[in-house]
Amino acid sequence: MTDAGVPPAEVLHVTGLHAFYGESHILHGIDFHVKAGEVVTLLGRNGSGRTTTLKAILGLVSRRTGSILINGREAIGLPSHLIARLGVGYCPEERGIFASLSAEENLTLLPKVGSHGMGLEEIYGMFPGLNERRKSPGTRLSGGEQQMLAMARVLRTGSSLLLLDEITEGLAPVIVQTLGRVVRRLRERGLTMILVEQNFRFAAPLADRHYLIERGRITDMIPKDELERRVPEIHGFLGV
Repeated sequence: MTDAGVPPAEVLHVTGLHAFYGESHILHGIDFHVKAGEVVTLLGRNGSGRTTTLKAILGLVSRRTGSILINGREAIGLPSHLIARLGVGYCPEERGIFASLSAEENLTLLPKVGSHGMGLEEIYGMFPGLNERRKSPGTRLSGGEQQMLAMARVLRTGSSLLLLDEITEGLAPVIVQTLGRVVRRLRERGLTMILVEQNFRFAAPLADRHYLIERGRITDMIPKDELERRVPEIHGFLGV
């Protein structure tokens, strides 16, 4: 509930979402929603359709049908650059930084899509390691530093809905802990986030709800107040 006692509005409402790569039918009627300020996860095995769901929201698939409401506006027919301007930020699994540019140049190139983008000093306060490496080219950053830079770029744009794809994959535990603190701080700022995560231990304490995806369909939704008793079920689902 908000301070005024009014339920938070839905930032994202996905209904009957189908997505295709060429002739391959990947998503088969995805339905889920995310309210303002929430953190939700999409849990599933590799190939279940989690990343495709994020890409479909952004229009990064060859074809999609259904409905994607972003802050009440239908986005199913919009091109990706206009969807981004609705306040949607994407941190892809492959990070996508400009390797030949310095860390700071990566942070200063992006257009603003919202009025609350973080300044450089605020970014460096959240990611101290980037401050130390601000003049280093992307090719000389470690995997953890590249991931923090990919996250920081999204925050510079002022996006209010963040799609975060496997941000902890292959990273050292100390970097994973840093990213967990960042997600909590962003939540305190009122940002809305969707996490695609294989690392359930990372995602579990952060999320309000967990959507389970299998073969391009959402099979269940687990709210945080049911999580403790259903952890064995989730581990079985994920094959942990």
